[in-house]
This record gives sequence, C-alpha cells and structure tokens, in this order.
Amino acid sequence: MAGVFLGIDVGTGGVRACAVDARGMLGMESAPLPPPRQDGNAIDQDPELWWDATVIAIRKLGCGVDLRAVDRVCVDGTSGTLLMIDAAGRPCTPGLMYNDARAATESARIAAVAPADSGAHGASSALAKLLYLSGRSEASRARFAVHQADWIAGRLAGHHGISDENNVLKLGYDPVTRTWPAWLDDLGVSRELLPKVLVPGTSFGEIDSAIASALGLSPATRIAAGTTDGVAAFIATRADTPGDAVTSLGTTLVVKLLTTRPIFAADQGVYSHRLGERWLAGGASNSGGGALLAHFTAADMERLTPQLQPETPTGLDYYPLAKSGERFPIADPALPARVTPRPLDDHRFFQALLEGIAGIEALAYRRLAELGAPKLRRVISIGGGAKNAAWTEIRRRALGVSVTVAEETEASYGAALLALRGAPP
Repeated sequence: MAGVFLGIDVGTGGVRACAVDARGMLGMESAPLPPPRQDGNAIDQDPELWWDATVIAIRKLGCGVDLRAVDRVCVDGTSGTLLMIDAAGRPCTPGLMYNDARAATESARIAAVAPADSGAHGASSALAKLLYLSGRSEASRARFAVHQADWIAGRLAGHHGISDENNVLKLGYDPVTRTWPAWLDDLGVSRELLPKVLVPGTSFGEIDSAIASALGLSPATRIAAGTTDGVAAFIATRADTPGDAVTSLGTTLVVKLLTTRPIFAADQGVYSHRLGERWLAGGASNSGGGALLAHFTAADMERLTPQLQPETPTGLDYYPLAKSGERFPIADPALPARVTPRPLDDHRFFQALLEGIAGIEALAYRRLAELGAPKLRRVISIGGGAKNAAWTEIRRRALGVSVTVAEETEASYGAALLALRGAPP
C-alpha cells in the first residue's frame, strides 16, 4: 500500500505522533503535557493544551518524514476523557480526565437504569461526566459531547460530532446492537449531544485546508475515526488472531484477548471493545508491579533477577496484592494478599511473588475462557515487567503457551497501523 499513515496518541504525559508506511515505522516524535489540574476527585485539563502538543509533535515529525505524503490520520486518546464543545468545535468545558471521579451522584443515577454489563458504570465513566457537565451553565451553548481523541480528530478535519465504537463504550453505547440504547432517555441525555459512531479506522473527511497548510500536510489527507489508548496499544503488538492475547505488566496486571464474540462480566470488570466483527475482551487485576513494590525496590528487583531459577519453582502459592481487594480474576473487594510463608532468601521470596502473579495471569485467561473466550493461543507482553526474561519464562510455564515481548508497544504506532489498515473486517 502506497503512502504514509499518521497515528497520534494523546496520553496523560504527552502527545506522540508516529508515521508508518507498508514497510514499517518511519518515525516517532512527542511533545510533553503538563499534569492535569487536581482537586480531590476532580481532575481536568484545558483541551487547548492537547491541541498545542499535537501540533508540536506533528511538526517535529515533519523534520524527518515527508508529511505531504500522509494519506490518512488516526487519533487515540485516554478512555473516558470527555469535554463539551460548541457548533464550531470550541470547548465549552474543561476536559474531564479519564480518572476524574467527581460525578458520584450522576454515577448513582446511571446505576439505577443501566444494564449491569454496560461500560457506562462508575463515577469516572464518560456518561457520568456528561451528566455532570450538562448541569453546568457553560454547557448551555454545547453542541456535542466528545472524547479527547474525537476532539483532536474533529479539529484536524474541521468537522465535529464523530466518534468511534471504542471511545463511546463508557458513554453508554451498546457495541453489540451498535446503537445508543433507550435507557439513556431515562437519564435525560440529549440525543443531539451524542456523536455519530463509526468503526475505528473509518475515514470521515479530509483535513481542514488551513490546518493542512499550517502543519505541512497534504490537503487530500483523510481523517479517520480513532480508538482508545488501550486498544491502540493492543493493535501496536500486531496481535491479530482469535486467541492472541496481550498482557500488560505495569503497576497492575491487565489482560486482553482477541475473541470472536463479546464477553461482559461487569461484576469482575470484564468488558469488550468491538474491533470490526471481532472483539477485544479484557480485565484488570490489582496484582502486578505495585504488589512487587510493596516488598522490593526497583533496584532490589534488578539485583535479585540474575538469581531467579524459573526451572526450579518455589512451590509457594502466593496471591500478591499491594493492598486488600481484588477485581479480576477473583472479584472480592476484601481479598487479602497471600504472601506467606516467606523464604529466608530474598531471591526465593521474589521468585515466589513472580510465580504468584504468573498464576493470577493464568487464572485470568482461564476465567475469560469460562466466560466464552477462545482457547489461549499465544501471549504478547508489554509494560515494564515484560523486560524481565526470567519472569517471562516463569509465565510461559504457568500459561502453557508461547510468551513473547512486543517489538512495538506505543499507542501512537497502533493508531498509525489503524490508519494504514482502515476499518478492520
């Protein structure tokens, strides 16, 4: 496929822009973002900061990539980050960030009418934010409720009110029926505020000519519906067959599995993003790197890693947690950590913790299978823990399938691949 394809990732710490062609990555640049404003549960940011960083990142990329050759652009953003804009696309409100949880009252209203498997539950959901913002005076001139990725894509196109099937999940959209459900009317949600929903990767217009000129892009460049940062990171791994899974070994343990049917288990925090006619089912455990840091520093773990012996399991049955409470694969808000008995040797204790997290990962994939997911085929690892080769071997033994480390994990690269491929089948 001829041409260059641009992916833009609007993250929490900055914006990344990545260019690819059919042969691979051509370049990647970034621009930082200041921390969001925070006052208790209220966490927001001026959307203009996102745009300014996007412009800087694209211009930096243009120093090494011919932007005039860009055929299509996709944008991903943090899931659940929402703002309201007027008919011209100007922000009427701050952008309420993905982890803004001020809308507790609105969350309770949603809980009273939304199906249990809806992605709109919780004070940090996009729908709770919409209900909260709708009660503010500045929202009286709002024309659209849009997500972070929607607004950047809309500004590039000079055409707003477009979203994608991944970002709208937490706004109440039903990805199975591909409709805005009737129960939104019970909450008084104005249908006129809701965006038109497209399959991720679907082109919806050409770039605004003035923006193209300012950024050095061709006026024929097309803007496509994007996705969330999490889905873009999955796409970046190039996992593409049902049964392919991606495990994120960060502060928490997050698993995502490509399936042929949607899987929802709201009581365990399991939900599915739609990828064309396939689905990305996932859940998150409270175990992970944070549970390790409760016992060892990063320097300690680096020192102890050469002493690990994956071929000689400790036999200890741990369930490491940073504090009591678990979401998935065991849904128990009071579940205590299980990290005893402790061996005398630190390296044995460290290995037992790693084995325990690997066991949780294996249990998570078994739970997804029990809920209807396909048989686990392979696991691709991302996150800081993926760099530990001994832990990878421990996990391979626990999972019983191939475990590899992703060559690329940046969400902007995934967004660029989505731009290249277009809407998935």
